[in-house]
Amino acid sequence: MTRPADDGFRLAPDWAPHARCWMAWPVRAESWGERLGEARDGYSELAAAIARFEPVTIIAKPTKVAEVSLKTAQGVASFPLPHDDSWLRDNGPSFLLNEAGHVAGVQWRWNAWGGRYAEHEADSQVPEKLLAHLEMRRYLAPLVLEGGEVATDGEGTLLASEAAILDPKRNPGLDKRTADELLTRFLGAEKIIWIGAGIAGDIGSRIDSLACFVRPGVVLALATGDGADSNRPVLEDCVARLKAATDARARSFEIVTVEQPRARHAEDGTRLPLSYTSFHIANGGLIVPAFEDPADKRAFETINKLFPGRDTVQVVATEIAYGGGGIHAAVLPQPTGLAAS
Repeated sequence: MTRPADDGFRLAPDWAPHARCWMAWPVRAESWGERLGEARDGYSELAAAIARFEPVTIIAKPTKVAEVSLKTAQGVASFPLPHDDSWLRDNGPSFLLNEAGHVAGVQWRWNAWGGRYAEHEADSQVPEKLLAHLEMRRYLAPLVLEGGEVATDGEGTLLASEAAILDPKRNPGLDKRTADELLTRFLGAEKIIWIGAGIAGDIGSRIDSLACFVRPGVVLALATGDGADSNRPVLEDCVARLKAATDARARSFEIVTVEQPRARHAEDGTRLPLSYTSFHIANGGLIVPAFEDPADKRAFETINKLFPGRDTVQVVATEIAYGGGGIHAAVLPQPTGLAAS
């Protein structure tokens, strides 16, 4: 089979119109511990907020379908499918678009964030089964990659996580030149900007907890004014790399920063990955995280101004963060368009 770029496909930007938003019900006790019930409540609230703007379907183990139906709002559907974890952005297919409006998907290799969890076989099969259900073309990529490790401006520019993609536990022996080639061929990238380590507590070293595209040429980045904060070197490095780069159209970036909330920790001392850049752009709406923190109001105002014309809704995402990610990592939008066969 040809590579996606050969067929005119590239990774869909988050603001492309959505046919549906997919999620996966929290099930991994290792991730959530005694907070599994609270995690499910958090996912249910997130799904209800998104369902105001676009259809939502939650992947659930067959034994959990009834529970999902009982706990979620009207208008949120469930789809029975075996799975291991609840970060569907990472292990689900990466949806692609071409200029004719056709949609396809890439299935990446999967090893649960470099072997973080031994049980991950069901998650590795989710892309194939989901794309088969959608009767959509599937491209198989020879690279371990989680969807939260990349972000696109829709015009050929890709942000990519150096810490994750070049991790020897994920892709042993992979060099940056080969990674560039694979990302170009499978995601239609013309210019790749490598970003360094992720924030503390993020299990995937994801891009979405550091920075995100607002639109081509404009990036929102997480920041902190606390010189002693452990995230500060990572956040400053991210901004420095963005300032030094230009996009696929040779433009310098306009960088808007948003102050992170105060540090909070789980019972075992792990810092929670609380980030305002991990939000969801819905059809006509914007689902922004809140953490019951004084910074919530300023973050809402900053992000709301960046997306005029959208209805911005803030959802408390603290319980979601206990599992090692944020709103953006928990959702997988399917672009509107005809399924490429």
